[in-house]
Amino acid sequence: MAQSEGVKKAFVHFAADSAVILRRNHILKGKTAISQQYETFPGTAKLEWTPDFADISASGDLGYTYGRYSLTTTDSVGHTSRSEGFFHTVWKRQPDGEWRFVWD
Repeated sequence: MAQSEGVKKAFVHFAADSAVILRRNHILKGKTAISQQYETFPGTAKLEWTPDFADISASGDLGYTYGRYSLTTTDSVGHTSRSEGFFHTVWKRQPDGEWRFVWD
């Protein structure tokens, strides 16, 4: 979804209502705060990520993934920048059976 519909839409869609994200040493709590974080995010940004590992609890309601990511953005004058790093995401099965992240 991040590649086909945009980073903001993907993060908001897959966030649990109570999700928390850490960005630039700031904790953002809840889907509204996450949406606001991505409000000015470039629509042309390209996020690529691949989990190196994933695991799930024995009860089947909590899991996590981690791996590498690459984020490429292009500004209004065509300057491209790229950042790379590692991600760690905690996922929780919701009452409707869907998986949403609770920490990223």
